[in-house]
Amino acid sequence: MPYSLVTGGAGFIGAHVTNELLASGKSVIVLDDLSGGFTENIPQDAIFIEGSITDHDLLSKVFEEYDIEYVYHLAAYAAEGLSHFIKRFNYTNNLIGSVNLINESVKHKVKCFVFTSSIATYGALPPPMNEDMIPQPEDPYGIAKLAVEMDLKVSHEMFGLDYVIFRPHNVYGEYQNLGDRYRNVVGIFMNQLMQGNPLTVFGDGSQTRAFTYVGDIGQIIAHCVDHKACYGEVFNIGADQEYSVKELATEVMNAMEIDGELRFLEARNEVLHAHADHSKIKAIFGEYSKTSLPDGLKKMADWAKRTGIKKSTKFENIEITEKLPPIWLED
Repeated sequence: MPYSLVTGGAGFIGAHVTNELLASGKSVIVLDDLSGGFTENIPQDAIFIEGSITDHDLLSKVFEEYDIEYVYHLAAYAAEGLSHFIKRFNYTNNLIGSVNLINESVKHKVKCFVFTSSIATYGALPPPMNEDMIPQPEDPYGIAKLAVEMDLKVSHEMFGLDYVIFRPHNVYGEYQNLGDRYRNVVGIFMNQLMQGNPLTVFGDGSQTRAFTYVGDIGQIIAHCVDHKACYGEVFNIGADQEYSVKELATEVMNAMEIDGELRFLEARNEVLHAHADHSKIKAIFGEYSKTSLPDGLKKMADWAKRTGIKKSTKFENIEITEKLPPIWLED
C-alpha cells in the first residue's frame, strides 16, 4: 500500500495537511519527535511514528518498511528570531535533518517531495516579495530553508527527484503551539491574554506582516502533487493583506473578547516589512486565501479558549547569549 509521509504531522501546519490527505482517501504516516507538536493533533486514522528526521537510521527503517509515495516535509524548528542564538541546533534540525529525508526519498524513488520553506529566504528584500527575486536570507533559519531548496533542485537534476516548494508566511490557526514564546506571535498574544499578562511587542509595533489563516493553505499543500504544473516550482503562499503588529494586537484582543495592555520591548534584529506576491500560485489554484484576519482570529480564539492556557516553555540549549532579547531568558 502506498503512503504519504508527513514529517511534523503532530505540529501546526503538518496536522492540517495530514487531515486534508486523510480526507482525500490517502494513507498517511506521521513522523514527529513531539518537540513542538502534540499527539492529540494526530488523527486516529494516521500511522504515528515518534522520532526525529535527524535520526537517519530511523528514516532508513521507515522507508524500508513502508512504500512511501509522497513526502510532505513540514518538520522544522521554526523560531526564526531565535535561530541566531541556536545555530548548531538550527542547522542540525532544519538542514541536516532535511538532507537525511532527501537521501531516503532519492533512494526509494519517491514520486514527489513537498517542502515547506519560508518567506524568511527573502530576508529584507522590498515587499511584495516574488519568486523571481534572488533570495537574501538574514538569519540562520532562512539560510537553512534556502539551502534545502537548493539541494532539492540539484537532487532533481542529478537523480530525478520531483519536488514542490512552498514559502508560507506568518501562518496562524488551530493546533498552533500556544506555549512557544519564540515564534507564532498570534499564539503568544492569545496565551498572554488568557493569563492576564500584557502583550509583548518588540520595538514600536510598526512592523508589518500578512497573517495567514492555516485553513486557507493546508488543502493546497496537500493536493499540489496532483498538479504537474507545480513540480519543480517555488510558490509563495499566504494572505495578501498586511497589518502592523500593533494592529494585530488589537484584532487579537477583539477576537478573544479580552482587553489587554501592550508591553513594548527593545527592538530586536528582524525584517521590518514582509509580505509576498501570490500571483504565481493563484494562477494554478485561483483566489485561495479567503479568510479575513478577524474571521481567522475568531476561529483560532474559540479553539484557544477550549485548549486553555499553556505554560510558556523555555529553550534550554541557547548557544550564544550575546544580544539575546532579555525576555527570552525570563522564567
